[in-house]
Amino acid sequence: MNPNKIKRIREQTPGSAGVIHFNNAGAALQPAPVFEAVTDHLNLEYQIGGYEAAAKALPKTEAFYQSFATLLNCQPNEIAFIENATRAWDMLFYSIPFKKGDRILTARSEYVSNYLAYLQVAERHGVTVEAVPDDESGQLDLAALESMIDENVKLIAITHIPTHGGLVNPAVGVGKIARKNNILYLLDACQSVGQMPLDVQEIGCDMLTGTGRKFLRGPRGTGFLYVRHALIESLEPPFIDLHAANWIDQNSYEIRPDARRFENWESHIAGRVGLAAAVDYALDIGLDEIKQRVYSLAQTFRTKLTEIPGVVLRDIGTEQCGIVTFTKTGETGLQISKRLREKQINTSVAVVEHARIDMGERGLKDMVRASLHYYNTEAEIERFCEVLAETIN
Repeated sequence: MNPNKIKRIREQTPGSAGVIHFNNAGAALQPAPVFEAVTDHLNLEYQIGGYEAAAKALPKTEAFYQSFATLLNCQPNEIAFIENATRAWDMLFYSIPFKKGDRILTARSEYVSNYLAYLQVAERHGVTVEAVPDDESGQLDLAALESMIDENVKLIAITHIPTHGGLVNPAVGVGKIARKNNILYLLDACQSVGQMPLDVQEIGCDMLTGTGRKFLRGPRGTGFLYVRHALIESLEPPFIDLHAANWIDQNSYEIRPDARRFENWESHIAGRVGLAAAVDYALDIGLDEIKQRVYSLAQTFRTKLTEIPGVVLRDIGTEQCGIVTFTKTGETGLQISKRLREKQINTSVAVVEHARIDMGERGLKDMVRASLHYYNTEAEIERFCEVLAETIN
C-alpha cells in the first residue's frame, strides 16, 4: 500500500494518534467518514425526531443493501441488516428445520456462541454435532470432511477465521463439498469480512454472517447476513414482526420473500448508515489491497515476536491472517494485555472457554490476541515488541 495512502488513512483515523490499536479483531478504530455518518444521523434525530430522521435517511439505509451486495458479490435482496453478528447467525441457524437424526458438521476451532447453539438444537431435536478433524497444519481437513458426508448431514457450519487465532479455514474447499452433496453451508465471517475479499459465489456458501465493528471498521451494535435467494423462502425466521411479515387477515400472515424477513422493524438507523459508510470506505481502498497489507504486517509481526525470549507463537493453519496469537513464559495473557494497555497498546486475550475443543486439546488456557489492520504500521510493531520484551520484576 502506498505510504501516502497509509498516511491519509491514518489522518482519517484520529484514534491511531493516541494508541497502538492491535485489537481490530475485537473492535477496530473507526475512520472519520464512518463516525461522521453515525453522528450526523444521531444529530438529525436530535433535531427533528427519530421517525422523521429515518424518513430523510431512507436513500442511505436502502444503499446499505447495494453496498453489501457489491462487497459480497450477491444481490441486494439477499442481504439483511441485523443488530449484531451473533443474532444474524442465530436467525439463520434457528430457521433451519432440523429433525431427529440430522447431523451438523463443524470445525474444531468453532466459536463458543455457535457451538452452544449446536448443543441446544441437539437437545431439542435429537440432532448430532460432530467436529471435523484438522489436518497436520491445524486447519479443517477437507478429506476428513468429505469422508463424513452421508444422507443425514443437514448442515455444514464453520467459522472462516476463528476468534482465537490467525487460522483461515478453507472456506472455498468446504463450499465445493457442500454443493456437490447438496448440503446447506453456513459460514461465520465475523473475522474475515473487511480483512480480505469475500465472494459468496466463489465460496459456495448458502448463508454468511458478519459484524460491523471488527475489520469493517463500522459501529458497534451492527451486523448483517447473506442468504442465497433460492433458499430464502424455505427458511422461516424463528420470530417475526410487522417488518418481516404482512398480516393478511385476522387468521393469516405472509412472510416477505427477501432476506429482510430476518430483520426487525425497530433498528439502529444510525448504525446502519454508519455500516454502509464503512463498507463503502473499504471498497474504496480495495479489499485485495487491504488483505495484502494486513497479511504483510502480520508476517512482519510474527517474525519480530519470534526474536523475543520466552514468546511462543500459537497460530496454526496453512494460511494465516492479521490475527496473531502468542504466549510468553512467566506471564499470563491477561497480565501481558494489561501491561501493554498501560503503555497505550491495545490487545485482547483469547481464553479456552471461548474455544474449548481447539484450545483445550492444545493445553492452552489463554493467549494474547493481537490483531492488525491496514492502518497499523511497522513502527507500531517495533514499539509493541519493545514493550513486550521488557523484563518484569
